[in-house]
Amino acid sequence: MASTAAAGPGAALPPGAAHRDFYWLRSFIAGGVAGCCAKTTTAPLDRVKILLQAHNHHYKHLGVFSTLCAVPRKEGYLGLYKGNGAMMIRIFPYGAIQFMAFDQYKKVIKKQLGISGHVHRLMAGSMAGRWFSWVLQRADANYCRNGAICSTLNFLLGFSFFTFGTLKSIGLAQAPNLLGRPSLDNPDVLVLKTHVNLLCGGIAGAIAQTISYPLDVTRRRMQLGAVLPDSEKCLTMVQTLKYVYQQHGIRRGLYRGLSLNYIRCIPSQAVAFTTYELMKQFLHLN
Repeated sequence: MASTAAAGPGAALPPGAAHRDFYWLRSFIAGGVAGCCAKTTTAPLDRVKILLQAHNHHYKHLGVFSTLCAVPRKEGYLGLYKGNGAMMIRIFPYGAIQFMAFDQYKKVIKKQLGISGHVHRLMAGSMAGRWFSWVLQRADANYCRNGAICSTLNFLLGFSFFTFGTLKSIGLAQAPNLLGRPSLDNPDVLVLKTHVNLLCGGIAGAIAQTISYPLDVTRRRMQLGAVLPDSEKCLTMVQTLKYVYQQHGIRRGLYRGLSLNYIRCIPSQAVAFTTYELMKQFLHLN
């Protein structure tokens, strides 16, 4: 304490001390910005989906791609982003919690349990997803009926973070000069180049979506509840999975609509991971 006072306010801080200040807050901001950028990337598709679902009289006779072209002609290009500002208010804390929780769990698992490598990334991703889905469940208990959405988020987040982290570590280990470059905030740390980040993030999103999609299908059928004539056969997640598979099979049942989800998920995840990696450098988190 005395040495600090003697040094005076103008004295240099110990190495790394400034970077440790408000680390959790900077990590929270980085995750929030990443989530907002990812959501903004797919905002036009979300806007079109809402217009078609609501049977808007201007666009109800059109398809997805026709509506994408028609909205700018009628409302201007900003029409594709109508409502996106309000969406950012909701998405920012969600994205922040996802990424911050993942980073913190990863550190705790490595330090306290001595587990590293692929396993600790998968564990950290699943734990972050569990915490995030708990927050969502508190916000809307009916939306998380029978825990189906919680399971979906756990799988999606766990495999998404796991896949991206694994691709990143393998890429930097096997081809550091080709795929990596020094971090802007710490030249001793190698990070992936931006285009490689985008590729790895897209692959991570595609794999996570493929694994978790049957659960997402199950969740949506359970949400419809009594609206469906066969609702008594879809009371639990396991029952619903079996019923969908028996009635429609894998491609037309459990994975129906997956290609459209890829269109939204792959660019969204690519932008999310890439933005987070860049924000980590700008906010001195490496």
